[in-house]
Amino acid sequence: MSQGNKVLVDARGIACPGPITEVVKAYRNAKNGDIIEVWATDSGFEPDIKAWIQRTGNQLIELRKEPDKIIAIIKVTAKK
Repeated sequence: MSQGNKVLVDARGIACPGPITEVVKAYRNAKNGDIIEVWATDSGFEPDIKAWIQRTGNQLIELRKEPDKIIAIIKVTAKK
């Protein structure tokens, strides 16, 4: 089984709904098995990414807050 690509989405400094919009753009170009790592500073990103994961059925590997950003690591698993 081959490992997917890793994509970094740097959405720091972008206000809601910008970060989730950037995730959707990256997702459109992704394939199952790819990893999307997202950096965001908007406080609304955390509930937005949880809702997006729930709605799309992809896998949230990690969601953590650092002093300067929120990091979400997503594994693409729901591409048809």
